[in-house]
Amino acid sequence: MSLYTGYLLSGLGGGAVVASIALGLVLCYRTSGVVNFAMAAMGVYIAFAYFEFRESGDVVLPIIGLPSRFHLITWPSLFSSLVYAVVLAALLGFVVYWVLFRPLRRAPALARVVASLGLMLYLQEVVRIQFPIVGAAVMHRRSVLPEGPVHLLGTVVSQNRLLLVAIAIGATAALGAMFRFTRFGLMTRASAGNEKGALLVGISADRVAAVNWIIASVLVGLSVILIEPISGLDPTTTSLLVMPALAAALLGGLSSFVISTASGLAIGMLEALILGYAVQPSTVWIPDWLPKTGLQQTVPVLLILAALIWRGNSLPDRAALSEQRLPASPTPRHPLPWFVLLGGAAGVGLLLFDAAHRQALIVSMVFAFLALSVVVITGYVGQISLAQLAFAGVAGFAVIGLGGRGLPFLIAAPIAALVATVVGILVGSTALRVRGMSLAISTLAMAIALEQLLLASTPFSGGPAGKSAPRPSMFGLDVGIAAAGSNNFRPAFGFVIIGALGLACLAVANLRRNRTGLRWLAVRANERAAAAAGIDVGRSKLGAFAVSSFLAGLCGVFMAYSTTTLSTTSFMVIGALVALALTFLAGISSISGALLAGVLAQAGLLTVVLNGQTGGNTGSYVFAASGLMLMTAAVLAPAGITGVVRQQYANMIDRAGRSERPQFAESGTTNEPATVATVADS
Repeated sequence: MSLYTGYLLSGLGGGAVVASIALGLVLCYRTSGVVNFAMAAMGVYIAFAYFEFRESGDVVLPIIGLPSRFHLITWPSLFSSLVYAVVLAALLGFVVYWVLFRPLRRAPALARVVASLGLMLYLQEVVRIQFPIVGAAVMHRRSVLPEGPVHLLGTVVSQNRLLLVAIAIGATAALGAMFRFTRFGLMTRASAGNEKGALLVGISADRVAAVNWIIASVLVGLSVILIEPISGLDPTTTSLLVMPALAAALLGGLSSFVISTASGLAIGMLEALILGYAVQPSTVWIPDWLPKTGLQQTVPVLLILAALIWRGNSLPDRAALSEQRLPASPTPRHPLPWFVLLGGAAGVGLLLFDAAHRQALIVSMVFAFLALSVVVITGYVGQISLAQLAFAGVAGFAVIGLGGRGLPFLIAAPIAALVATVVGILVGSTALRVRGMSLAISTLAMAIALEQLLLASTPFSGGPAGKSAPRPSMFGLDVGIAAAGSNNFRPAFGFVIIGALGLACLAVANLRRNRTGLRWLAVRANERAAAAAGIDVGRSKLGAFAVSSFLAGLCGVFMAYSTTTLSTTSFMVIGALVALALTFLAGISSISGALLAGVLAQAGLLTVVLNGQTGGNTGSYVFAASGLMLMTAAVLAPAGITGVVRQQYANMIDRAGRSERPQFAESGTTNEPATVATVADS
């Protein structure tokens, strides 16, 4: 029994940090309605900045491209370093809210989700670029809390774990008392309950929300600093602590501090117990090929799904109907001529480009499948799915397995995409009662579960070594991508992708223009009205999940055949966030946006061209630039690049039409034509 007690107590430190991040999430949501996916990433940046200041006295600001590091103190002490961390966290929380999320208070859920994902991407890349120590699993330089052993319940636990729990509980009690007994807490509850009513009595909801974001940022930043000696720091894995924190916050209804903290502590302890039990040699019922850390990741996933499904409804309530200002979805016009034009241009490029640019063109076209799947599920139906890259991974490894069993390319590829479709429908069926932010959370949780359990398992993906696809052929012709020297990235493989991508775009265009697309748009606009009009909302959502996961599966298939070895790292959750980011930036509601997102993809055409012009210095800034552009687009251009271009073109045509109209307002003419012309111009 003492063994399992030790496992439970060892999870106290991680549980305390999960609880602290959950408290930050609750603070932000209660005051601004934002589920901040970047909450843990903000803490990661603050922790790295603290340790850098503690060692060198340098201040490192989260700015890329400008001088952002300067020396402040020669011999920083623990006290001065903690003061610096608190001030930096407060400034970060204030700037993030006031500049990014305050303009999005009344924006649809999609804009707030992509803004927080953009912030997460940006901060992760800031840490990688600005701090040379990134890459070490554990920094463990100068601990803030004592680490001596404590004998408790027949086992030994370190002091810092117990102190972290005490800090989390103390923060919970302080926040509860502040909200219940102070004037500021009353102002916060008033602005959250009725913003207009609070404004009438002189309460500024923006100022109240900014203070709460400052408190959340400081709390999370300090908790990540304190957890470093226990679990280390990593820009990606530590940022994903937001997932178990979301589970804890959701169990607390995104409103209860006490339940969120208790849930966070319980999740940390339960994860430690599962991991400790799974690695025991006597645990014979768990096969060796199943990733033990993957089992650990399933706990927050199951809790998230249970909380969302329990609290969800098959249709949104009336309060949710105000968040419907999604980017306009234009009707595709003349898709076949466009396919001939763009497909011909891509074919000419395959024949004339050198190997590096042929590879970039192929990468752009493969990524366009993934972006097209995002357009279908999010742009057409309004369902924010963050599991599209996981579906691609399922199809990618499935086609390798099918090809290894002797199935030809033309049979293995669609079957693998259908396997991804089945997985997509299963994921979609669990999300029929959730939407908006809740759907984004649930699909992100499922993506992590698929990555940790299925894609990381040795029989399915080959483990860390990965797997290689057999060389494809069609009608006896070799269409493989690899060749020697400058002939590498063969045009034959690119022509296959052009054909498949063209057919996919034509199929999506046809779906968008027929009754299926109209039903999808009706569901996106107003689920209650769509149901009242006789549309089966659940069936429409599942149909969209099926189509989008099939398209994502095609992306995975071509990824498998376009790389030497396919590994799990190709389908990490960070890639799904980038896919949504680039598609939103390019135009999430149109096929042209999906194609442009392919051009913008990492290692795609734009990246290679810019690298050639700048000497190869842009590759490491792709994620940071994507996050920055995504935040900008969420606030200033939610329709994306293609949407802005369409609007400008429409305005130009409208101005040209008005200028060509006859003007009759001349002296000596009758007043009636002049009046008609004036009204028409106005």
